[in-house]
Amino acid sequence: MGKREYSGSCHCGQVKFKVRLPQYISVQECNCSICGKTGFVHLIVRRENFKLVQGGEELTEYRFNTGTARHLFCNKCGVKAFYIPRSHPQDYSVNLNCVQMDPDIRVSVEKFDGQNWAKNISKLLDTD
Repeated sequence: MGKREYSGSCHCGQVKFKVRLPQYISVQECNCSICGKTGFVHLIVRRENFKLVQGGEELTEYRFNTGTARHLFCNKCGVKAFYIPRSHPQDYSVNLNCVQMDPDIRVSVEKFDGQNWAKNISKLLDTD
């Protein structure tokens, strides 16, 4: 079965996007300093399978630590629906909680020890 398109947004709907996903997806729950506080559930999406539909000018960028990851937040509701991750700077990490998916999509959830990012990132990239 091929990929299907799904819509996503921040809480207030000011930022909207579309993603193309297969029926089976794998996501990561990370315990790093920012993900642990916000509950972001990582769905890595290749750039060609992501489209920002509206609200690009409403995004506020935040960088910390190495400054590689581009954390993008809606400037109205504060939700980070997606960002450009340090692990996959050519792609997007979409917050699974911000995607409106069909109930038939199968989701595999993996724990990722982001508190020890440098030690564990190779494990994540090997499965990609």
